[in-house]
Amino acid sequence: MINGQIREREVRLIDENGDQVGIVATREALARAEEAGLDLVCISPKAVPPVCKIIDYGKYRYEQARKEKEAKKKQKVMEVKEIRMSPNIDTNDLNTKIAAARKFLSHGDKVKVGIRFRGREMAHTNDSRPILDGFAEALKDVAAVDKAPKMEGRFMVMFLTPKK
Repeated sequence: MINGQIREREVRLIDENGDQVGIVATREALARAEEAGLDLVCISPKAVPPVCKIIDYGKYRYEQARKEKEAKKKQKVMEVKEIRMSPNIDTNDLNTKIAAARKFLSHGDKVKVGIRFRGREMAHTNDSRPILDGFAEALKDVAAVDKAPKMEGRFMVMFLTPKK
C-alpha cells in the first residue's frame, strides 16, 4: 500500500533516513512524506500498528526488481532427465545409455532411470534389478543413488543425483 491507500488510523513511522519516528497518525505521516517530496509506503501491513516508511517508491521498486534479478542469476535449476530401457537391453545399448546419463549428470541434472516391462516381461521384474544396480555401479564416480530401484506401475525406476 502506498500514500492514500493506507487506511489505518495510526502507523509506526520510519523516516527517509531510516530513523524510527514512532507511532503517529496516518495524516501526519502523509504530510511528512509530502513535505520531503517522497512516498509513504506500508512495508509491514500485518504489524500492529502497520509499519510505514518514507521512501522514493519508484527507486524502491527498481531496487527490488534488481535484487530479484540477481537472485535469479545465482540459482541453479535442477532438471530431471529420464532414461528408459527394456529388460532385454544389450551391452552396447546399455553403454550408450550410461554415457548419456554421465553427460546429464555432468551438467548437474538429476537422472531418472527406468526399465519398462511389457506383457509377459512383468513376470520377470526381479531379474532386471541387476541391470539398474550395474547402471548405478558404472556411474558411481559421478553419481549417487538418490532413490533405490522400485516398481512404479509397469516401470522399475531409480533416481541418480550428481556428486558434489
